[in-house]
Amino acid sequence: MNPMLDTARSLVDRLRAAGHLAYWAGGCVRDLVRGVTPKDIDIATDARPEQVQKIFRRTYAVGAHFGVIVVLENDFQFEVATFRSDGAYLDGRHPVAVNFSSPEEDARRRDFTINGMFYDPPNDAVIDFVGGRADLAARLVRAIGDPAQRFSEDRLRLLRAVRFATVLEFEIEPATWAAIVRAADTINAISAERIRDELVKIFLSPHRVRGWDLLDASGLMKAILPEVEALKGCAQPPQFHPEGDVFQHTRLMLSLLPNEVSLPLVLSVLFHDIGKPPTATVDETGRIRFSGHDKVGAAMTDALMHRLRFSRAEIEATVEMVEQHMVFKDAPNMRVARLKRFMARPHFTDELELHRVDCLGSHGMLDNYDYLVRKQEEFANEPIIPPPLVRGDDLIALGLKPGPIFGEILEAVETRQLEGTLRDRAEALAWVKTEFVEGLKG
Repeated sequence: MNPMLDTARSLVDRLRAAGHLAYWAGGCVRDLVRGVTPKDIDIATDARPEQVQKIFRRTYAVGAHFGVIVVLENDFQFEVATFRSDGAYLDGRHPVAVNFSSPEEDARRRDFTINGMFYDPPNDAVIDFVGGRADLAARLVRAIGDPAQRFSEDRLRLLRAVRFATVLEFEIEPATWAAIVRAADTINAISAERIRDELVKIFLSPHRVRGWDLLDASGLMKAILPEVEALKGCAQPPQFHPEGDVFQHTRLMLSLLPNEVSLPLVLSVLFHDIGKPPTATVDETGRIRFSGHDKVGAAMTDALMHRLRFSRAEIEATVEMVEQHMVFKDAPNMRVARLKRFMARPHFTDELELHRVDCLGSHGMLDNYDYLVRKQEEFANEPIIPPPLVRGDDLIALGLKPGPIFGEILEAVETRQLEGTLRDRAEALAWVKTEFVEGLKG
């Protein structure tokens, strides 16, 4: 038994006991028909918002204007919405008014046929006014009614169509696709947060390359991520990049990622080379170079992610990965202390995966990757950055006055600790006395 589904059934039963019609609605029905357990349940009813609030003890209104009440029951939240038809959409996202209506009218104002079905729990019946079951069977994303009108009502549907086609591995029905292509350049009428959320779902999907291709072919990539669009035609040295231009390189890297990835990892793949077009030069030998593209790309990534309203933590992690992705070539020549500090950074595991797919998506040489994997195994038996042998209090006890020199001394001790030349506290204190205390007194 599934407690959430059982609770959702009980809500329908209580609405019906009060004399109202009630069904499960939208995406949860799509999932049920596909044999997938829904993650949440939305309920549609002919009960008005004020009637819903009288029937259930714990509620709050999130969109009473649109007939939506959240019901809290058994630690679950359910959106209970009154059947409605929508008035005119003037902002490309929300209707200026709604009219409470019938189930059929409610279905016809929704976005796609696969999301326009209802489920009747007591009778175990799917109610389908829009052909959603047929399109599910045919694996099609089809707008309900006139696609151009559906997209003009809510521009976010342009991205939602790509997201459903990506995540479900469905095709987009030709008339729906044609309407997306025609309207793609209007997507930025939507808030950056909404655009960001759909992009995240597309690129966290195991089928992210399909999402990339649909965003590209539709024109949505150009509208939303012009920095990625600019990678097209940016040529690279063929001896290092036989795969083609930077756009093809990035797409290939996406295809090499594992199914499950962190958000900073997939974003760092998308953005790691966006600094190449503005830094591209050709030297006197005819070789293409991108000097400083990692630093330029990091700054561009920061600006891009702020534009799309990513969180500070997501921005910092992704920018760090973009900025550091060229450092991996230097790993075999690093002193032990620098290597350990490099590998101890919080997102190193993701950075190493970025490096792996960067290599496999170009020259194919994994020497540095293999070296770092061996070092991970070598360092695995103890903390890569162990507790410090000497602290600030110890320096004060030795008679040193706090100041900038404290940082220099502590870093110098840590460097020798990481390299194994200082093995315990006594050795470290003796070394500080010799190198700093006596030196300063002299």
